[in-house]
Amino acid sequence: MTDTSQSQFTTRPPSTLAESAFVSLYGWVYEHSPWVAHQLYERGITEALDTPANLADAMAAVVNGAVDRDKLALLRAHPDLAGKLALADLTASSQSEQTGAGLDQCSADELARFTELNDQYKQKFGFPFIFAVKGFHRTDILAAFERRVKNDVETEFNEAINQVHRIARLRLEAL
Repeated sequence: MTDTSQSQFTTRPPSTLAESAFVSLYGWVYEHSPWVAHQLYERGITEALDTPANLADAMAAVVNGAVDRDKLALLRAHPDLAGKLALADLTASSQSEQTGAGLDQCSADELARFTELNDQYKQKFGFPFIFAVKGFHRTDILAAFERRVKNDVETEFNEAINQVHRIARLRLEAL
């Protein structure tokens, strides 16, 4: 049963698309990781996936079922937040998300702290800090960064995957 309270996609419903069209429309939802859309399509796209929430859950299940090596590659595909070149070298979605959180307006001190934390974080965890920034201000993000850099590797790996899922869900809802 489809939840009719969910907003419908502005494009054709996912269940009506050929694989190439499906991957073209949804392959970007997980940053530089079209394999998620490919694998979901191979599992079968039914009318049940024609809502953003259901499609987000199905895509998350693909990621959650992946081997850790593929999850790590997914995490490493994400850009630094407010890093040295971060805002210049982003996908359109990431640039819009970071700009919306004010990360393009960091003071010199904030930018220096983000850069320092990005370096510490990547050295400790082996992937960039990931935070679904929509609805947050840069000061909130910086505070979360300060807390999360102290996590152990397993906790932070799981948190980063959860943040990636939130980003994907927000992107699908925006369609």
